[in-house]
Amino acid sequence: MFLSVFEMFKVGIGPSSSHTMGPMVAAGQFLETLRAAPFAVHGLKASLHGSLAFTGVGHASDRAVVLGLAGFLPDTYDAQRAEAAYQDIQANKVVAPQDLPVLAFDPKADLTFDYGPNLPGHANGLKLHATDAQGDIILSETYYSVGGGFVLTEAELAAGKDSDDGPAVPHPFKSAAEMLEMCRTTGLSIAALKRKNELSRIGPDALDKGLMRIWDVMNACIDRGMARDGILPGGLGVKRRAKGIHEALMAERGMNLTAPHTINDWMSLYAMAVNEENAAGGQVVTAPTNGAAGVVPATIRYWLDHVPGAAASRVPEFLLTAAAIGGLVKHNASISGAECGCQAEVGSASAMAASGLAAVMGGTPEQIENAAEIALEHHLGMTCDPVKGLVQVPCIERNGLGCIKAVSAASLALRGDGTHLVPLDACIETMRQTGEDMSAKYKETSLGGLAVNVPNC
Repeated sequence: MFLSVFEMFKVGIGPSSSHTMGPMVAAGQFLETLRAAPFAVHGLKASLHGSLAFTGVGHASDRAVVLGLAGFLPDTYDAQRAEAAYQDIQANKVVAPQDLPVLAFDPKADLTFDYGPNLPGHANGLKLHATDAQGDIILSETYYSVGGGFVLTEAELAAGKDSDDGPAVPHPFKSAAEMLEMCRTTGLSIAALKRKNELSRIGPDALDKGLMRIWDVMNACIDRGMARDGILPGGLGVKRRAKGIHEALMAERGMNLTAPHTINDWMSLYAMAVNEENAAGGQVVTAPTNGAAGVVPATIRYWLDHVPGAAASRVPEFLLTAAAIGGLVKHNASISGAECGCQAEVGSASAMAASGLAAVMGGTPEQIENAAEIALEHHLGMTCDPVKGLVQVPCIERNGLGCIKAVSAASLALRGDGTHLVPLDACIETMRQTGEDMSAKYKETSLGGLAVNVPNC
């Protein structure tokens, strides 16, 4: 099993990797299918199913499909161009993707929300259709957005397609137990194993530049979030808080009256800054998802800004370690809130962050695995119940608490020798089983929990 660090950490747009980025990616894949088709296409239709329908408006899933069919992709997204294109499509009821004819597409008539039963493959389903001059469907494809911006066609999902279909890597592992055994037999760290696997696919310069770009985008997102105020879009009237918290914390610096627990406010600040940017549709990095995008960067920023001896040159080691743990969670359970609740998103992110922090603070592979297990274990059962389907309440604050738990988990693990009762593999399997048992109304449908017990206006 190999999942690249650049698949786990993808540059994209808010507010959701599965509900915004995924549909946009699916639309882009459908355009590629149309470009290879031997017949003439005149129009397009789309339908959102399951969680994509129930929380689609709040997550801008409909807008993502529209822009995806116009040729926009998350990693090259230009907000100004996208807004102009979106307004033009609404007015003229056509899209003009590159290397295809102008295609009829009226978002109000041709894009529907299906609130019936989920499609059989996954809670996040999307159907795309191409029509001929008479309006008859001549080509259809079903896509599933399976979390973190990953998209599979119906056939790929049925075939059990892994995200990787390339050549074998030198150190493949499908479980934490296999990973730890490889570390023992090779003498390599988790990050070194992961790095060698990555280098079997790309060169060292590309790997190093790519890793630093990930951190640069993460860090810039924190800085933007701490500099902006106002009300977040979506109708809940949620006020941005990161800027005010940052100013208050800076004003307190150097005062002898500052309480030790104020460090928790710094961790929450960094995470909230990211997730406020995400909620506003800004540029973020999936880590492993958009809804949990603040935990890993906040933990890195905490380490760099507040821990003696931290060095930016070791951020790649943090990211590679975190990606190894995230890959295990995705392969053996899920990183999708629509599939397993928020334990799969913020819980996974916290485990990834805890492992990365333990690594750069000198932890052994066993201590790193322990840190990830502690962080994930104490998110088990966490529901995904966003108010009004927006990635705002409780998501923004939840990322801050996920960072605090990650730091605490790493610290606890580093106080021990790596031996512990519950293996990470058992914790991941428990998370999968818990997600299976969890009621659908607590899995990103906004049909239960806070979503129905808090006024939506």
